[in-house]
Amino acid sequence: MKIAYTPYALTTLAERKINKKSIEEALLFPDEPINGKKGRKIAHKREYPKLLRVIYEEEENVYIVITAYYTEPKRYMNHERQL
Repeated sequence: MKIAYTPYALTTLAERKINKKSIEEALLFPDEPINGKKGRKIAHKREYPKLLRVIYEEEENVYIVITAYYTEPKRYMNHERQL
């Protein structure tokens, strides 16, 4: 699967200091893939102590990254909510 980045994604990744290797890891090996709004998908990847959320779309063998950000795991991950 190829990975493409929207101009917005490239800007926000630079501002948030998120490297492309982290994005690739989250997309290819997510801890928790979920469905987002408007047909988008979200890949969760735990990077202790934070959670990386990658919002993307899938089109013909291409992941198109819309944005990504770090957040608190307990806010989004199902198994964290139960602890």
